[in-house]
Amino acid sequence: MLDEPLNEWFAKGAVLANLLGQVFIRWPHGNRSKEVKVVEDRKGALEIGLVVGAVLGSVLLPALWAAIGLFGFAEYRLLPAPFVLGVFAMLVGLWLFHRSHVDLGRNWSATLQIREEHRLVTNGVYARIRHPMYSSLFLLGTAQALFLPNWIVGPSYLVGFGLLYLLRVGREEQMMIDSFGEEYAEYSRRTGRLFPK
Repeated sequence: MLDEPLNEWFAKGAVLANLLGQVFIRWPHGNRSKEVKVVEDRKGALEIGLVVGAVLGSVLLPALWAAIGLFGFAEYRLLPAPFVLGVFAMLVGLWLFHRSHVDLGRNWSATLQIREEHRLVTNGVYARIRHPMYSSLFLLGTAQALFLPNWIVGPSYLVGFGLLYLLRVGREEQMMIDSFGEEYAEYSRRTGRLFPK
């Protein structure tokens, strides 16, 4: 159990800020991208299952922990240093999440899709990192693990998203090679997947 009620409120506030930050950043971009016709869709049962698993760890479990104390038996004392590091990781992660969406514009999709007039985005944060949105989600998952003092729910974001990433990134890069050919291959050579080269 958390030793002090104040610690619990700090943790719950950070969880709520993380969840709401992602929703408010993604919402307008999701609506805008829906206006553009999908010309190629590579999502299947695995893709949908992975997205559901990632949402479970990043949204549902933390929300239930904050609302009803889900898995309360796995709580531990929230310490200041991990909490502050978690908040810092969240702020950097939300900034990168926002920049990734802005730079992608109408090309963004939650699943493996190519949209009408899709172009290869190589500007902004994409100038040095091929998958900055994935980088941001790893930062946000790390933040949750640091400021949510529960051995099960804290790391659930990293586990859910990590599995999605491992099983998706290769398929996504193949889709980009199929769509953009040598242009994407050359872009891959000069950029890092999650970190700048």
